[in-house]
Amino acid sequence: MKIVRRSPEPFFYPGGEVGLLLVHGFTGTPAELRPMGDFFRKQGLSVHAPLLRGHGTCPEELARTTWKDWRESVLQAHDRLRREAGVRRLFAAGLSMGGLLVLDLARHRPLDGVISMCAPIWLKDRRAVFAPLVRFFRPYLPRRERKEAHIEEHLVSYDRLPLASVGHLLRLIRHVRRRLPEITVPALVIQSERDETVEPSSARYILKHLGSEDKEFRSYANSSHIITLDRERDRLFADVETFIRRVTREKSREEK
Repeated sequence: MKIVRRSPEPFFYPGGEVGLLLVHGFTGTPAELRPMGDFFRKQGLSVHAPLLRGHGTCPEELARTTWKDWRESVLQAHDRLRREAGVRRLFAAGLSMGGLLVLDLARHRPLDGVISMCAPIWLKDRRAVFAPLVRFFRPYLPRRERKEAHIEEHLVSYDRLPLASVGHLLRLIRHVRRRLPEITVPALVIQSERDETVEPSSARYILKHLGSEDKEFRSYANSSHIITLDRERDRLFADVETFIRRVTREKSREEK
């Protein structure tokens, strides 16, 4: 078993009174969010990207975790950012599965806004639904796909995917999907149109069923699933910054 190691470590950038929690995707690491974290650090925000439990190590360790372990990692990261950076405003943004986790976080912790990026309601690979059964006969599935070079260079990749973990991803999708109406914080829903992993219609479903009155949608025609590393990432970062600044400004007015 081989693992390609680049920089799977979490990062924490104390800064101003506005905080941004960044959550990576399934089998991913904070490396896929580091350019985004660097951008917002330079804008003066306090930024934290945790490494979810079972990730950034080996497939066997990932297979020993559940979606509730991943949720607990996000809850702990939120609490750390609140406690150690002393932020007054806190936003959470997540990529892919991370988008589901930050939506779920909004039900458990007070957030000023949430940003989901390419979060799945439906996966393009229809075989995923059989993972909970197939795992008893074939615990791991070889991974053969490769991203474009400008994306691949940032990733920490396993050569095998534990099917038990795919089953927990599906459970998380169902859990969040059923509770979208309970999420009422301002929300920015982002979707790449060239997403090779998630059905782009997932974003429209999330937008429609969120309980938030303040919710926006942004689409990116020339980006793939790992939108935070792709060619439109500068526009993505600018759109997220605009959302955070607007919500922060409006909440400050309401408090006066």
